[in-house]
This record gives sequence, C-alpha cells and structure tokens, in this order.
Amino acid sequence: MKLNIENEEISLKIPATIANIVCGFDILGMAVNEPFDDIKIKISEKPGIQIKHTDPYGLPEDPKKNVAGVALQAMMNEMDEPPGFSISIHKNILPGSGLGSSGASALGTVAAANILLGKPFSHEQLIRFAMEGERAASGTAHADNVAPCLYGGITLISSEPALQINTLPYPELFVVILHPQIEVKTSDSRKIIKKEIQLKTAVRQWGYIAGLVAGFCKKDIELIRRSLNDVVFEPARSLLIPKFKELKSAAIGAEALGGGISGSGPAVFMLCDQMSVAENVEEKMNEIYTKSGIDFKTYLTTIKSTPLL
Repeated sequence: MKLNIENEEISLKIPATIANIVCGFDILGMAVNEPFDDIKIKISEKPGIQIKHTDPYGLPEDPKKNVAGVALQAMMNEMDEPPGFSISIHKNILPGSGLGSSGASALGTVAAANILLGKPFSHEQLIRFAMEGERAASGTAHADNVAPCLYGGITLISSEPALQINTLPYPELFVVILHPQIEVKTSDSRKIIKKEIQLKTAVRQWGYIAGLVAGFCKKDIELIRRSLNDVVFEPARSLLIPKFKELKSAAIGAEALGGGISGSGPAVFMLCDQMSVAENVEEKMNEIYTKSGIDFKTYLTTIKSTPLL
C-alpha cells in the first residue's frame, strides 16, 4: 500500500469502554466520556516503533510487548514502505481496571496513525489491527472494547462467520463507575469462567441479551432494567471484586436500572436514567467502599455518543 502522509503529529483522547454490559459477553460494548487516555503519535525518521509512557504504571515500552506496538505493527505489515512512528501514551485508564485500558491503547494508536497517513485504512481494518493488541493482552482477539472505542455509543459485535459491528440506538443514560484500585487481569478472569453451562441457563442468558438489545433500540427503560442480568459470568467473576454484592444491592436500592462488572473487572458500573438518581447511586457506592478501607475512584459520566474519527 502506497502512503500519503498528511500530518507529522497528532494527539487524540481515547475513551474508556465498558465491555459485556452485564449479559452481552464479548458482543456488547459501550464507550463513556470518562476516564480517557491521551495518545500522541508522530512520524519518526527512525524506522520501526518507539513508545514512551508518561504515566506511572510501568507498562513495557518494547513495541513487541506493548499492545499499542502490537496493533501498530499489524497495521504496518499492510504497508509497502511503512514510516517510523514515535508514540507517547499517558494512561488515565488504569491497566487491569476492566475499563478497556488495553483496547484504548491499541485502537487509539492505530486510529491516530491512520489519520497521519491520510486515512488509508477502513474502520473495520482498524478494528482488526487493534484486536491483535487485545490478543496480546488477554490471549483473545475480542472487539467489544475496541469497537465502541472507535464508533462511540453502544455496539453489538458478531465475529462469525465474519466480523460485523452494529451501532445501537439508546436512551439518555447516566453511568456510575466505581473502580477499586486493584488489578484483575482479563486473562485471569477468563480462566474462572465455566466452559459448559446447562441449557436452561443458556436460554435465560439469551433472553436477557435479546431483551437488553431490544431495550436499547426501543429506548425502553423498563425493558433495559429487566434485562440487566447475568446468570453465566457474573457469579464467578464477582468473587474477584470486594464488596460486589453490596455495591450492586445498594445501587439498585437507590433506583439504578442495574449494572454489573465492567469488562473483566474490578470496575463496577451502574446505569441510571436520571442525573439525580446517578448522584445518589454514586453516594451509596462511595459509602460502601469508604467503610471498606479499599482505595477506589468513582466516575459519574455519560455514554460517549461521538465516534473517535
């Protein structure tokens, strides 16, 4: 592929994402306005990929061990004479938070590089490049973080027989996120998931997923409320998150529509249909973790409706 370099440097703010949205394991994802990463990329006279982190998290800067480098290399493999790239990443999305940290690095980097090069690659190609970064992070090339990161809003992803991404309509919603300052690796969280489930359990889960997608599309608040349940993954994964049951019970008691584990955790999110409700839910969740003595951070945010590009 011949390139037309239009810019020498570009900076992007890359949104956090909430994967699964309770029952939609690996097929539903949602972008939110906070937190977000800052990525700056420029064409370099030095060949290859150079990565620098300006955050305190100690992530590897070797491009072969960094998800941003892996994703960008997948893109460069499609170029005849790729230029060199210099990348600066400041992560506000804590690695291992369950808020799409690796997806933000991978997708943000290839999206920024694509702009520098005059946008030669399609959105679907960018998703596939970023999925290679996700594969490096978790062992699975999933798109439920990188797709909403690029497209914004809520996305429905199908990988068989070919990758398909659909953006869904949705009502105005407020998102409360509580992030315990501990790390849960996606690869570890996947290991505790049951490989087989009973048919009756699968049927219940299918019903919740279908109801949730229909609820978003119809902007039916009550249907969304009834569908925010997970009988397959949450029972096992929630054991890795301190005070999870208390958080969820308190939030629903404060009239949240519902919610659950963000991605593989440990972040927990709740959806609300009114700002006043969201503020009350945030307060109740804060109270539980303040008493627990576990360090944490909360965000009261909204769904990021605009696409990254």
